[in-house]
Amino acid sequence: DESAPYPERYVGPYAATKAAAERLVLAASTPELTTVAVRPRLVWGRGDTGLLPGLATAARSGRLRWVDGGAHLTSTTHVRNAVEGVLAAADRGRGGEAYFVTDGAPVPFRVFATDLLATCGIVPDAGSVSGRVARAAAGGTGAVWRTLRLPGGPPVDLATVRVIGEECTLRDERARLELGYEGHVTREQGLAELRSDYTPAAATPPDPRRGK
Repeated sequence: DESAPYPERYVGPYAATKAAAERLVLAASTPELTTVAVRPRLVWGRGDTGLLPGLATAARSGRLRWVDGGAHLTSTTHVRNAVEGVLAAADRGRGGEAYFVTDGAPVPFRVFATDLLATCGIVPDAGSVSGRVARAAAGGTGAVWRTLRLPGGPPVDLATVRVIGEECTLRDERARLELGYEGHVTREQGLAELRSDYTPAAATPPDPRRGK
């Protein structure tokens, strides 16, 4: 929950800069200008240009692997739930406080990812790799890319392995009690929306690296 301290070390610049920005924002809160932070986890839904396209590309290319079988639990946040949390925090948040917002109870990552891929007609045929091997491979390829200054990004990076390969469950009782946050969109509803959008001709989600 929100009482957990910031980590002493970060897996990469994305996490480090997010934490640095949040600290600055929360420290700036005054009676005249209240500042709050909202923390969704694994945002998904219509318009997604990161999570589902990345999973789909990996699955279609045969590179998708479940880390330690994919049974670890993860919290998720539908995009409309994230928006609900932001608006609720803007209206009723306590200055200098952070709020987690989620879809509710956590779910096994493999179950969620499989259901997500099914919305665009993909049945993943993926093996499993141990977390230790995955982290070592990601760290090694990242070091090679940095040392040789290779174009683009490495095929797998440590931050991605950590996000999809380790348990991360959040408690959002503070947002529900203090902000009146409800998380109106269930996973089932969000998945049904994505399934309704699917057509074989548009089966490939947009590739964020190509901007389309």
